[in-house]
Amino acid sequence: MASVREIQLALKKNNCDPETTDGVMGRKTIAAIKKFQKENGLIIDGIVGPKTLAVLIPNARQGGVEIVPVEMPWLLEAYNLIGTQEEPGAGSNEAIVGWGRTVRINYSDDEIPWCGLFVAHCIGSQLPQEPLPINPLGARNWHEFGQSCMLPQLGSIMVFWRGSPDGWKGHVGFYWAEDDTCYHILGGNQSNCVSIVRLKKERLICARWPVNALLPNYGPRYTTKDGMLISENEA
Repeated sequence: MASVREIQLALKKNNCDPETTDGVMGRKTIAAIKKFQKENGLIIDGIVGPKTLAVLIPNARQGGVEIVPVEMPWLLEAYNLIGTQEEPGAGSNEAIVGWGRTVRINYSDDEIPWCGLFVAHCIGSQLPQEPLPINPLGARNWHEFGQSCMLPQLGSIMVFWRGSPDGWKGHVGFYWAEDDTCYHILGGNQSNCVSIVRLKKERLICARWPVNALLPNYGPRYTTKDGMLISENEA
């Protein structure tokens, strides 16, 4: 698969200039992809799937191993933010606060649980036409997002209960992998930062998928549990 920067360079070469070659799948790059798709009779979704890639970069290697598939820009954004953490004490990390402005959510203090904000930023910045749930700061509200993903897999939006299955508290993040007993979730507000942690499978409420993205066909991705802590508290 081509990298984001290779896609940006190819768009520029094809007179669909994304105005940057920074390797980030931002709004201008998505707009350039849609322009290219329109001019070439492709499905206009802003996602470089196999058909768009074959026209844009005819000699691009199909398949192969990469950290995040290019057709999952929301997951790539999440991956690139690993390590982002709250400011200790009274201050707030301006990057986290800024995610609220990106998706027009009133958010001013990173002491407020921000797992839903993180997911909203990743989806909203990379799939700008994707409707977000009402009050995306509420983790359990994501069970109404997009469409059902029958089999949790790479990039799925995963909604969990926290505290009690019948309560209101929850957690939301992205599927990264799984082992026998836990899902490995790439999410925000996990030990006060963006990280990958293990959450027990029995806590899962549902898995969802963006309506404006290609339906997944990757299947489960298994990994070992070595060195990964089981998360019990994501606030």
